[in-house]
This record gives sequence, C-alpha cells and structure tokens, in this order.
Amino acid sequence: MSEALKVAVAGLGTVGVGTVELLRAQAALIEARCGRPIVVTDVSARDRDRDRGVDLSTVRWHDDAVAMARDAEVDVVVELIGGAEGTAKAVCETAVRSGKHLVTANKALLARHGFALAQAAETAGVTLSYEAAVAGGIPVIKALREGLAGNVVNRVYGILNGTCNYVLTTMRETGRDFDDVLLEAQALGYAESDPSFDIDGVDAAHKLAILTSVAFGTRVALDAVHVEGIRHVSALDIQFARELGYRIKLLGIARRTHVGIEQRVHPCMVPLDTPIAQVEGVTNAVVAEGDFVGSTVFEGPGAGAGPTASAVASDLIDLARGARIPAFSVACDALQELTPSPMSAHSGAYYLRLMVIDRPGVFAAGASALGEEHVSIESVLQRGRDPDEVVPVVMVTHETEEQAMIRAMERIAEHPAVIEPPRLIRIEAL
Repeated sequence: MSEALKVAVAGLGTVGVGTVELLRAQAALIEARCGRPIVVTDVSARDRDRDRGVDLSTVRWHDDAVAMARDAEVDVVVELIGGAEGTAKAVCETAVRSGKHLVTANKALLARHGFALAQAAETAGVTLSYEAAVAGGIPVIKALREGLAGNVVNRVYGILNGTCNYVLTTMRETGRDFDDVLLEAQALGYAESDPSFDIDGVDAAHKLAILTSVAFGTRVALDAVHVEGIRHVSALDIQFARELGYRIKLLGIARRTHVGIEQRVHPCMVPLDTPIAQVEGVTNAVVAEGDFVGSTVFEGPGAGAGPTASAVASDLIDLARGARIPAFSVACDALQELTPSPMSAHSGAYYLRLMVIDRPGVFAAGASALGEEHVSIESVLQRGRDPDEVVPVVMVTHETEEQAMIRAMERIAEHPAVIEPPRLIRIEAL
C-alpha cells in the first residue's frame, strides 16, 4: 500500500467538520479508488473547546492556522475558513510557499486573488484545487477542465446561489413578497442574518468570475462582472412572468461576444421550457455550451456540509492519485487578459413594468419614449381600473440595445403619472 496522503484542515465549521467525517466514513472506498489512504492529521480552528460532534482526539490541534500551514508535516492544506483577506488568504499563501498542495472552498478569495495563488502554486510545484468553491457538490470545475477540455466554450451560465433561487421559487409558489420570503429563508437557515452577500448577487459574481476563467482561459476578472441582485423583484413581476411564459431566476452568465467576454449577474426571465427554469429551491445548476458537445447541464446541491465536503474530497482524491491539472485549465502564462464586453454593449429583449396613475395618454407617453430610442414593443399587458388608480403597465420589447433601454427608462421615469422607478428585467433566449 502507498503512503497515506496527509491532510491539514484549517477551519472546522460546517464544511470542515463534514470533510473530516466524510474522509473517515468513506476511508475504505477512497483508498480503493485512489490506491492510498487519505488521512486528516492536523486541524486548526478558533475555539479548541467547542463540541463539533466529531472526534478530534487523534489529530494534532493548532491554534494558529497559518503556523499549521507552514509547519505541519502534511501533503495538503485544506482551507475552509472563508473570506477574501485575513487569515484565509495568509493560510493559502503560506501553504503554497511551504510546498504543500492547496485545496480551498473559498470563492471570494479565488475571485480576488486566484491568479496570484495559481502563479505561486506553479512556481512552488504544487497544485491549487477548488471544486468546492463553485456550485457546492456539482463537479462543474472538473467538467470544464477535463470533461469538456476538447471544446471551445462559447457560453456558460447558471443558477449559482441557492438563497436567491429559494426566495424566487417561494415567491412564485406562494404569491408572497420578497421581504416576507427572505425572513422565512433566514429562519430556515438558507439565508444569513445579513443576506446582502447572497441577495445582492455578490456570491454569484464570485463564482461566475471563476467559471469564466476556467471556461475561457482568461485571468479571473471579478471587477468586470456586472452585478444586480433580487431585492427589486416583486410578486407582481413573478405573476406577470408566469402570464408571459417565463420564470424569473438570478443567473450568472458569461459568453463570447464580438466585443469580448460578457460577464453578468442579474435577474432574468427564462422560458418555461428550458431546463434552467425547472431548477427550484436551493438547488444550483450550470449550463456549459461547447462547440462540439453542444449544451450540457449540471444540476445539484450548491451548499451544505455533505455536498461541499464531497467536492473537497474529490480534489483530495485527485491529489492522492497524482493528478496535476492547472488551476484555470491552462498554465498561468497561457491565461489571456480578459477583454470585457461591457453591459452597455449588451443586446436582448426586455420586460419593463411601470406603476402609473391610470390616465389617458400614459401608455402612449411610454411607448413614445421607447420609440424615440428605436425600441420596438412586442407585447403589452395593461391592468386598467378606475380613473386615477395606480395600475401596472408591462411592456415586452423585441431585441434591442441596453443603452437604448436605459435612456428610455430614464425618460419614462420623469413622466408625472409614473409613481415609482420603472422595473426592468432582461429576457434570456436560452
């Protein structure tokens, strides 16, 4: 039998404990599959005395995670602390400099510092692995780097945040408003006490920036991602989406355009007959489109102890087998600088909802503003009631330019009968 792969785990939260438990419970299976045992020998966390429900008596405990990454006699450091800076970053940098392979679930760190870490790993002759950082238990990084390695990827998109998908699904199923459903998500543990990272699209943006790099062979470019969240999606919008044959999903989308690589995270209306429209609750899904394979769909749990630990274990098994794959599909010196395609260059169809005082000429004014920007209206939904009552007016456009829509919205918002900012949701032809 080959010598065991010795692992140090930094961070013993839900995922850290789940990783220790999985490696122990599946020890025989893992050894059979990779030809050697994988053993956690060292751990570090802030509170040594906390009961985590797992026996840690046989491992070495380190109060200082950075010192552990530098000094522990291990082959791999697994970083599960989280955060783009601070201790997590120091652990990762120290592990690589100390000649240890690095496995991390830290999407924020990779989105900010992934290229520098990958360079450092290449220089040190070690591997940077991060399957658990994107879409939890779905093996999408492995699929892009290995399974689709013979393809030119033209588009990758998906539901990358389970909290947002749960909120939007529950709003549709119950007819309740955003604030009410968010409180329920927090009570169920699907949303943090401060949910901004999720519902404002930041978490999905981190994951999309990583997927873009892997799919297109570019350096990670988080600052080039256009980001919008779901705070302004209303139950009324979801109702109108149903009438129009769509569902609203927060998507992360990266695609090649004639300008460069477009990266965007925002609510989208997606046709009901597409696979992504059927992904509900906290589930994640990623669709990758290759020139030879066509469209491939990956769906599964995007978070949680078991699924994320499963992804960590897959990276460790690759290391135990001796697999060495560049972090972002190709060597760092072959990664291209990303040429961004800005949101202003985007073209597509749009859903536009206005809340207006029901008076003659209001619709005509809105249509006129769109017409002056050469935006063609495909269909209109109007709920007329009593004069001077506030009613919704929905317009769906043909494909048009983003800049034209923004200019038209600004003009419409100035009309005295429009009582709240117009709401725009992009329609995706998937």
